[in-house]
Amino acid sequence: MDIFNVLSLLGGLAMFLYGMNVMGDGLAKTAGGKLEKILEKLTSTPIKGVLLGAAVTGVIQSSSATTVMVVGLVNSGIMKLRQAVGIIMGANIGTTVTSWILSLTGIQSDNIFINMLKPSSFSPILAVIGIIFLMFTKSEKKHDIGGILLGFTVLMFGMEMMSGAVAPLKDVPEFTNILTMFSNPFLGMLVGMLITAIIQSSSASVGILQALCATGAVSFGTAIPIIMGQNIGTCVTALISCIGTKKNAKRAAFVHLYFNIIGTVVFMVVFYTVNSFVHFQFLNDSANAAGIAVVHSVFNVAATLLLLPFSGGLEKLATLTVRDKDEVEKNTPAELEMLKRLDARFLEKPAFAVGHCIEVVKYMAQLSKNSVDMALSLVDNYDEAVRDKVEDLEGIIDTYEDEVGSYMVKLSSKELSHEDSQKVSIGLHVIGDLERMSDHAITIADICRKMNEAGASFSEKARSELGVYKDAVQNIVSMTVEAYDKEDLQEASHVEPLEEAINELNSAVKKQHIKRLQKGKCTIELGISLENLINNYERVADHCSNVAVAMLQLKSDNFDTHEYLDNMKKDSNIDFQSMYTYYREMYKLK
Repeated sequence: MDIFNVLSLLGGLAMFLYGMNVMGDGLAKTAGGKLEKILEKLTSTPIKGVLLGAAVTGVIQSSSATTVMVVGLVNSGIMKLRQAVGIIMGANIGTTVTSWILSLTGIQSDNIFINMLKPSSFSPILAVIGIIFLMFTKSEKKHDIGGILLGFTVLMFGMEMMSGAVAPLKDVPEFTNILTMFSNPFLGMLVGMLITAIIQSSSASVGILQALCATGAVSFGTAIPIIMGQNIGTCVTALISCIGTKKNAKRAAFVHLYFNIIGTVVFMVVFYTVNSFVHFQFLNDSANAAGIAVVHSVFNVAATLLLLPFSGGLEKLATLTVRDKDEVEKNTPAELEMLKRLDARFLEKPAFAVGHCIEVVKYMAQLSKNSVDMALSLVDNYDEAVRDKVEDLEGIIDTYEDEVGSYMVKLSSKELSHEDSQKVSIGLHVIGDLERMSDHAITIADICRKMNEAGASFSEKARSELGVYKDAVQNIVSMTVEAYDKEDLQEASHVEPLEEAINELNSAVKKQHIKRLQKGKCTIELGISLENLINNYERVADHCSNVAVAMLQLKSDNFDTHEYLDNMKKDSNIDFQSMYTYYREMYKLK
């Protein structure tokens, strides 16, 4: 084996790992976070968890990614540790899909149809289709599919390069002697574990082992201990990801570790004990890619069947490892619990992270609505406890703006679909307006407190007018929050006409106030309080308008807000004028 073979081996390995990464990312992006969402909802029994874990891992081609995601779900409180156990077991089964795909490289036949199943035969066809999708279509979905096909092609060509590069090693006695040394179960496990821990992918390390089978020097006696070690080595990724997490997330990572260690120990003890009596002849036979896939699959399925009935025991073992006293629970306000969904681990699967992020923004919108509603209730019925709650919510909403904003900036740097990119852009526009709404709510509450302390109250006529104004503001806030929550553009289109009607209502209330001042029916002090109140009412409505317009204009890829509003308010826009007239009459002062 000369220097050119070594370069081919390294180049093949690079292509193999890159192709696996591109294909896995493409599959995850195409799934759009849907599979991960299913994990959250359909894990009521261990068996369902196993099936779902296997399915998700089979699609995204990475048990490490699935396990890290589970650690994140447990850490954020979305998933319980008991639910995570089944998914982790299933992930080990799902990762065997890759080894079966790679085993196709060993197909040998003169039959043209069977030979077409060989990756070197059909990969070029997939590459042509993939490049056509990427270069000659505008559909984002087809671009993603094209990326998957090209990733698969690169993966397979990398596999072929590695196999071709190591083929000359079959004539090198030193190489054969090294492999014979690895037939020692302990050494073989150690090598498999170290290689997998370094590249952090059991699928990739199994693929490397399958490529080495091309030399004909890898026996099943050598391969089996290495495969066992690979299953333990893949736990490293989850263990690293659990650093700094809560105790249940750490326990999920340890469940993964214990499952693989116990499964491996039991398999090795039983297998080699039986072998000492039976003497399996196949251990001396040369392993091939298909044989590696069989061993990999049989072990993972058998380990799952063996340990699934004892999933509760694995949970208890992990709990004993990570004890409750190791973590001091913080007294976190209930409203801040939702922020746990912004787990950094989810950023590895951006579509999934976007879904969680938007859920948090929707919850933030509901908090802002609650804040405004409580503040408005103080105008007619002041309550110090309610005022304090408005102040607490204002601080909480400030925290949401900081946390969500930072998370969305990180998301923006990821490769997102056009739809997810729009959601993040809208979210970034929305959170600032939601925070400002809560600022106006606390200002309204403080005005009410000062009036209460001074023993001042508005006239019956002023209260009646403010009541109409309050109803309009509550309506626009509810409409805006509902439109964003349901992503309803039709509902969002009603916000701007109502905001225009509120502007007119604001002018009308001011005119009535001036008349009362001129007639001496209102004091200057009360007039200032009323002026401050209605100005904050109007600003709340303005921020609602900003939220709705952000939804509408970004969905239509129109980024010029002024131009968008000008076009919307034109007299020729019959729908806008009709809704504006409707709301103007609804909130007309009597």
